[in-house]
Amino acid sequence: MDSAVGTNENVCFNSWCPLLISDSMQKLKELAQKIRKIGKDDPRRVLHSLKVGLALTLVSIFYYVNPLFHAIGTSIMWAVLTVVVVMEYTVGGTLSKGLNRVFATLLAGALGLGAHHLAALAGDKGEPILLGVFVFMLAAMATFSRFVPEIKARYDYGVTIFILTFSLVAVSSYRDEELIKLAYQRLTTVAIGVATCLSGEDLHMLVATNLDKLACFLEGMGVEYFGEKMESGSLEGKSFLQSYKIVLNSKATEDSLANFARWEPGHGRFGFRHPWNQYLKIGAVTRQCACSIEALNAYISNLQQSQQTTTDLEFKQKVQAACAEMSKETGKALAELASSIKEMKWSSTAEKNLAMAAEATCKVKALVPKDNSTLLEVLISATTTSLLTEVVRCTNPVIAEVEELSRLVEFKRP
Repeated sequence: MDSAVGTNENVCFNSWCPLLISDSMQKLKELAQKIRKIGKDDPRRVLHSLKVGLALTLVSIFYYVNPLFHAIGTSIMWAVLTVVVVMEYTVGGTLSKGLNRVFATLLAGALGLGAHHLAALAGDKGEPILLGVFVFMLAAMATFSRFVPEIKARYDYGVTIFILTFSLVAVSSYRDEELIKLAYQRLTTVAIGVATCLSGEDLHMLVATNLDKLACFLEGMGVEYFGEKMESGSLEGKSFLQSYKIVLNSKATEDSLANFARWEPGHGRFGFRHPWNQYLKIGAVTRQCACSIEALNAYISNLQQSQQTTTDLEFKQKVQAACAEMSKETGKALAELASSIKEMKWSSTAEKNLAMAAEATCKVKALVPKDNSTLLEVLISATTTSLLTEVVRCTNPVIAEVEELSRLVEFKRP
């Protein structure tokens, strides 16, 4: 009986074990593909990961090498913590957190020392009471300051570190006689951590990429819907239809990157006092253009679903041809602007493309339907043309803002 049970168990094990191994291998394969795709989409992610590893390795040397360790002591662990907390994906983000941390630590350390000396004047009984009062007052005021929008946007992390450091120094001062040494070690280790973290042009590339996404939609629409492929069927599932949607929600990302970028020193193509605010203006007019594209896309999607037929084929073809030209030329103009930003080279091609799109708009307005055209056909054509004309109109401010950026940054000109 026991041998039969053992045999059954072996059979069950032999049957599900290969399945388990196969399933595990499949999941590992999918994970590897996902990791590879993440790294391939933006190779800087891999580079950033390597930088974090290298920074932590450099900081840990202070712990392993005896002369360095004896000079700083166990407080070197604060440097390790600083690297982990401060190092961000962008240069501006790293500098923002790093400088916030250094100055907050310096100010809090100085105030902590001052609080200790003032409290010491009150004697052994009065010192802990005064220290408690100082911690309460400064922590409460600093916490309330975090609700001020300007401080929240740029110095929130610094205020948090200020509260932490002041409380640490003030409370430690009651038991620790070597307070000056504690404050010195705290500042030194934070400075070491920040110095190993400095590494971005993400806002610059984001603005250019958003323009490319709008260009992708318009050029795709010019070919697939208005152009030579207009009779090939539904637009459903076409990738270009979704390309512009991410632009509609890009404001928060742009604001965050602009805030970080202001902390960056001059580097590479981005000099000191680089006009980062101009990128926000370009982003604003780009989103306005994306909203117009959203309206056009929604209307065309409804038309596709209703499957309206036409009795005046010639009129429809002329309208489609003019709309195709408007869409493609506007897309080319936006693509040219994106290329200008990426390469920091100004080109007048975008203005020429938009002028051709405007000419196509005039052609549509001059078209006259035949008597056998239904009122519905005319309304559909007029609405489509009107929505597309609004997209063309919204591109003018984009050109103006990019041209202003080229003037401020001094783009190369042919």
